[in-house]
Amino acid sequence: MIRAVGSEDRSVLTRPAAAPDAVLGYGPGPDQVADVRFPPAAAPDRPVLVVVHGGFWRPEYDRAHLGPMAEALAAAGWPTLTPEYRRIPGRPDLTVADVHAAVRSVAARLELGRRGDPRVLLVGHSAGGHLALQAAATLDAPHVPAGVLALAPVADLRQGQRLGLGNDAVLAFLGQDAAGRPDLDPARLPAPAGAVRIVHGTEDGIVPIEVSECYLRRRPGAVLLPVPAGHFAVIDPLSVVWPTVLATLEELDSR
Repeated sequence: MIRAVGSEDRSVLTRPAAAPDAVLGYGPGPDQVADVRFPPAAAPDRPVLVVVHGGFWRPEYDRAHLGPMAEALAAAGWPTLTPEYRRIPGRPDLTVADVHAAVRSVAARLELGRRGDPRVLLVGHSAGGHLALQAAATLDAPHVPAGVLALAPVADLRQGQRLGLGNDAVLAFLGQDAAGRPDLDPARLPAPAGAVRIVHGTEDGIVPIEVSECYLRRRPGAVLLPVPAGHFAVIDPLSVVWPTVLATLEELDSR
């Protein structure tokens, strides 16, 4: 069944998914783990997708809600790693360090990619889209992602703070004004080396598409793909915009 576009359908957040094929640790802490799902044996050779969850960086939201998405990506032929990360208000450097460590861990886990291919495509939703864009702009070789797909991302922290997204989630995450942390703001960092694609719903009432448009004004090399959807449709395999997500990943892999 395909779900029609509607206003902020949140059903994907609580929809059950099969257990991951493995849970790998990338650090010593309880939140420094990642769910791994392998594609079917006959799937083509593809990069590993590191899929970063959202939830406005808050501790009450974890990777579990990305289970249906990660399961669908693996079924579509993508090796998928979904990391957890520390979510402590006012301590953003811990969060960012964990996402970077999760990406770096792929190179040491050659079993994740076919023929030991360590390439990574970063995927992130909402606050996870912010983290994916930040990591893509700041990770050093040889861990630079081949590309990034940001889904309804908080791509411009200053704009997100001005809009008061998520009951002032940006300020709570940073513990200070966004202007004081340009090193964490994708819109103020150097452009990522790999291609950047953004899929954002025109009906998104949680992270309005204008946030991505602000990022594009500063990073015109990125490509914004507007879709007629709300905030969660872009991570919902049952939504009518899911084929756009899959097609964009295929395009990134072909570059």
